Amino acid sequence: MAQTPQKDGALFIGKAEEDVTLALKYANRHGLIAGATGTGKTVSLQILAESFSEAGVPVFMADVKGDLSGVAATSPFKDFLLKRADIVGLEDYEPTAYPVTFWDLYGDQGHPIRTTITEMGPLLLARLLNCNDTQEGVLSLAFRVAEDDDLPLLDLKDLRALLVNVSERSKELSAEYGNVSKASVGAIQRRLLALEDQGGDKFFGEPALELKDLIRTDKDGRGMLNVLAADKLMMAPKLYATFLLWLLSELFEELPEVGDPEKPVFVFFFDEAHLLFDDAPDALMDKIEQVVRLIRSKGVGVYFVTQNPQDVPDEVSSQLANRIQHALRAFNPKEQKVIKAAAETFRPNPAFKSVDVITELGVGEALVSTLLKKGVPSIVERTLIRPPSSRLGPITKKERKAILADSDLGKKYDETIDRESAYEILKEKKERIAKQQEKILEKELKNAKKSKPKRRSRRMSTVEKMATQASRTASRTLINALIRGLLGGLKR
Repeated sequence: MAQTPQKDGALFIGKAEEDVTLALKYANRHGLIAGATGTGKTVSLQILAESFSEAGVPVFMADVKGDLSGVAATSPFKDFLLKRADIVGLEDYEPTAYPVTFWDLYGDQGHPIRTTITEMGPLLLARLLNCNDTQEGVLSLAFRVAEDDDLPLLDLKDLRALLVNVSERSKELSAEYGNVSKASVGAIQRRLLALEDQGGDKFFGEPALELKDLIRTDKDGRGMLNVLAADKLMMAPKLYATFLLWLLSELFEELPEVGDPEKPVFVFFFDEAHLLFDDAPDALMDKIEQVVRLIRSKGVGVYFVTQNPQDVPDEVSSQLANRIQHALRAFNPKEQKVIKAAAETFRPNPAFKSVDVITELGVGEALVSTLLKKGVPSIVERTLIRPPSSRLGPITKKERKAILADSDLGKKYDETIDRESAYEILKEKKERIAKQQEKILEKELKNAKKSKPKRRSRRMSTVEKMATQASRTASRTLINALIRGLLGGLKR
């Protein structure tokens, strides 16, 4: 049966014996796209993003290799794409460009994305800085001090200034908030410098991202595809993972409850998903699990993209109902265990064994299982994935520049705003205290100068008195001696 990318409330994924689709009603039940390098994961992500856009659902996706930028452009179709479209029965297959907003934490290939230190919070910031428990405690204390002292934390210089203040007031704060370790403060400061060297300082500041600027449609009602340039960002994997987790948390906290809508409010693709879970402390894992479990009631679908399906912990993997599994390789016993585990996540198909097919899949083929009516998983199908309607591969720098120039968000986000915050407040306070101390010192010096001559004059008058007295005594002695001499001479 011929099929368009989006029809009858379902997204067309590809062809098995029958059409394989993803019901929009269950698209917020999350999903997983997995497979070895070069097996077609990026194309599967691209065709889902296109279909969601056609359905009026905004999407956010990280472009790790630059390939996904092609969704913004059309290009002449190559023979193998036309052949694939014919095989899967894709009607009206023609080049299509989709509405795209480009973002970049560094501001080079898209509009800058910023948040404030306060919005990030101590837990995620500790994860970003790779802090131990003691250092995380100091960070939490610093955030509490900032709240109590009404010190806005917007960027890294605010946090550095606050940490200096906390260190200088360690004795005072220890009595009120608990022990303040100066060594931990120093360690956090060093980590902040390392983060700044990675360009992380550009992520913190204002204007902060407003979620409504992600959740948009164009004039034709198509969902906006928000593409994050992540090729440079991947050089700082902790920053990449922490940013995406922050964004997911913001969606969870700010969006209203909508239950199970007819289609998602927003869809979030998390590429290189293993970076989110690597070395994550228990508190953070609990937060991730909570957000993934509950955010579907906000109408948000989360799709993890990774090479190894076991990169996603069981607690999270169990929440991923829609699965596209591309080929995996089995060259050793460890890889064979991964394949077996991946096969066991599917509802069996009597026609084949999933554990065998996973290693046989060609490029652009996948084992696919999605939710059917009443949320029941479909039988797994060996599926030929449909070709993308947008460009397969990256757009040019010139094309990206033109799209950015035409964006209505440039005036809002491209220029940094640096308003008064903790850094300026603490600096002003320190300068005010320094001036007060300087005035006190000047007054003391002035008083000292006035008092010193008086003491000197008193000392001089005493000497003079002593000298005068001595002079008088000597004079009397001399006169008496002269008188005695004269009288003695007369007697003779």
